[in-house]
This record gives sequence, structure tokens and C-alpha cells, in this order.
Amino acid sequence: MKTNLIHKGDCVEIMQKEIDKGSIDLIFADPPYNLSGNGLQWKGNTTGGDWFMVNEAWDRMSAPEYMQFTRQWIGASHQTLKDGGSIYIACSYHNIAEVMIVLRQLDFKINNIITWQKTNAMPNMTRRVFTHSTEFIVWGVKGKKWTFNNEDLKNLNPDKQADGSPKALRDVWPLPLVQGKERIRGKDNRAIHPTQKPEELLRRVIVASSNKGDIVLDPFLGSGTTTYMAKKLGRKWIGIEKEGKYVEVAKKRMNI
Repeated sequence: MKTNLIHKGDCVEIMQKEIDKGSIDLIFADPPYNLSGNGLQWKGNTTGGDWFMVNEAWDRMSAPEYMQFTRQWIGASHQTLKDGGSIYIACSYHNIAEVMIVLRQLDFKINNIITWQKTNAMPNMTRRVFTHSTEFIVWGVKGKKWTFNNEDLKNLNPDKQADGSPKALRDVWPLPLVQGKERIRGKDNRAIHPTQKPEELLRRVIVASSNKGDIVLDPFLGSGTTTYMAKKLGRKWIGIEKEGKYVEVAKKRMNI
């Protein structure tokens, strides 16, 4: 099985045909949240520039379709993972139920639900609910002897004990939405991918649940943050992405 490459196509088909069973140490997945359809936007926002809600065809399914989709891709992921391998799945309150149900059906052990607290959350346009400022990362493991590099995570933690010594990383991560030089933009200055994840978030996931030389897989690669950070941290990597425009962005980012 080849590593350090990006596959273009359907992640379920590629995981079944191209990825050896029981070969992957860590999966990070940022699947569609199934939120598109209303095309909300806020042009002229003075605090953070123009704002556009995700509105993509790949993020639009009926409820039964989305449940079936979740079963299929998590099932294929389960087959690729080693015993003791970890899967981290990004989600929001909109789709965490489907993710949790399927993980439990496949006998994954849920170790944590990490809360990503967005320190620069998008604006509250309707003003009829509390401002949404969190997403979740569900951490499940296959089997019992999983990797967790607690001491390395302590060294990544910006919070310290009262005496200045390293402190264990908690399950709430205050991190900003991607901005500045880290945000990949097109010629029109709009973000190329609507849900680009912060590099620091992936750093923590990869350091936590893999070691140098391990294989990290992302079945919904998008703009390539997972493979970029895996390479930077000395891991082998495999990305899968269905949309051609994102494949090109990720390949450019990986210099391949």
C-alpha cells in the first residue's frame, strides 16, 4: 500500500479498494455536516469581513441519506484501522447524533468528545438563539491498547500549573477559526474551502494519537490540513478528496 499521496474519488470506494485492512494508526475525518441549503451571507461585516455560510452540493442530503452515508464511511474507516487505532470525527450539534450512533454500532470506545471553542465565532445573524461558537471532535478507539501521548500534549498546552510546570490538556480547546496567512484564499480573496480546520487542532490530534512513522488517513481531506500537519510531524499520510478543486489545493500545499 502506498502512502504519502492524495487519492481523488469517493472515500468509501477508495478505503475499500486502495487502503489495506488494519493498516491505519489514526484517522481524522471532517465529513459534511449536512447544513447547506439556505445560502446565508453577510456582506460588509465590519468585524471579520464578508461572511458566507457553507452552501455546497456535497453538504446537502436528506436525513435518511445522511444516516446511510455516515454508516458507510465510518464502516469503511473501521476496516482500515489497526487494533488500537483512533478515529477523530469533527461534527456539530447538527450531526453528532448520527456519528455517535454509528460509532457505538461498530463497537468503538468513545474516549472523549472534545469541544472546539471558537474564540472568533461567526456572527449571530438571526438574533433568535445563542451565538453558535462551538464544534465537537469525537474521539473513538478500536480495541483497547490505544496510543495517547499525554506528556507530549502537556508540552503543547499553553496553560500551565500555578508553578509554571506543564499541565494536562483538557477536552475544551479554545482556538480561533482559521484566519490570516493560514487561511487559503482564491483570487477573489474568499476562502477556498469553507470549513478549513486550524493547524493547531490537527497538531493536537496527531500528537495525541500517533507516533512518528505512523500512518494518518483523512477521508475528507479538503484543503489538506491533516496531511500537511502529518508530514510536518513526521508521520506518513494518505488523503482522500472527492472534489477536484480541493484536490488541487491540497496537492499544491503538499508540494506534489
